[in-house]
Amino acid sequence: MIRFDDRAAFAAALADLPAPDGEAAEAARSRQARLTKPAGSLGRLEDIAVFMAGWQGRERPRAELIRAVVFAGNHGVAARGVSAYPPEVTAQMVANFEAGGAAINALTAACGAELSVVPLELDRPTGDITRESAMSEAECLAALNAGAASVAAGSDLLFVGEMGIGNTTPAAALAARVFGGEVREWVGRGTGLDDAGILRKAEAVAVALALHGTHCPDAFETLRRLGGREIAAMAGAVLAARHLRVPVLLDGFITCAAMAPLFADNAAFLAHCLAAHCSAEAGHARLLDRFGLDPLLHLSMRLGEGSGAAVAAQIVRSALAAHGGMATFEEAAVAGAGTGAGSA
Repeated sequence: MIRFDDRAAFAAALADLPAPDGEAAEAARSRQARLTKPAGSLGRLEDIAVFMAGWQGRERPRAELIRAVVFAGNHGVAARGVSAYPPEVTAQMVANFEAGGAAINALTAACGAELSVVPLELDRPTGDITRESAMSEAECLAALNAGAASVAAGSDLLFVGEMGIGNTTPAAALAARVFGGEVREWVGRGTGLDDAGILRKAEAVAVALALHGTHCPDAFETLRRLGGREIAAMAGAVLAARHLRVPVLLDGFITCAAMAPLFADNAAFLAHCLAAHCSAEAGHARLLDRFGLDPLLHLSMRLGEGSGAAVAAQIVRSALAAHGGMATFEEAAVAGAGTGAGSA
């Protein structure tokens, strides 16, 4: 199991990232060239298969063991009127997840993923980032390690999601701190804020940046000051997945904002990740553009919970089914092996 004993260990893990298996990726690429289809005719499905082969270290990657983890946390900044819902909804939704009644339950069942829900001290919100740091050093490490502990070696694919009333505010603060720009470019409606609520949220982000912005020299401190428990947990999970060579599907705006500080410290951090979708939340398209990731889906989703990644997991499964299940030209005794033939 991956564990970060202190902030130095976290920084070291972020600095020293394993690379994909180039031989496995090349073997998968060679197999694609021999399958009974015109070269490139399955488009991005072919790229996905090669990507997965590189991270799984096998010519024929699989998607049999897909793990989904939803982290939940509460935020002190929610008291600023930055959400359309009260903080109690976080615990209520966790109960709904555990009872099997949420969208993510239905969507993980549909894509064959194993779902875990990890509530993080819901009775103790983080600090209000407009007045103080979100977490102490110990609290941030605990959240990072909760995320890391959720990732099992041998998983074929991972995606993470979140639940936390008010968490689009720290997410916007993280994105703005890392990439700059106008605060309003990163602030959206979240759970359905009206215009007055958006103004309150933008003001909260601006105040938080003024308070903490010059005190965020690295990923750990940025997460600690401006993030939240479920946000740090997602970052810890995706970093642990990298060290366990588990490929990752990134969900929406909050998930990607959690990755931004780590990406800022090491631009190679997201090499084991695919962008599942581009959400309707303001700022998500900008984050994906900064990351250099092209989303698999554009469905105007903005639910969170890992829901967009659950839908995209079906695309990954289709890509691997075609890659592993099709016959080669030689196996099918079809003329044109190695020439890209195969269409009528």
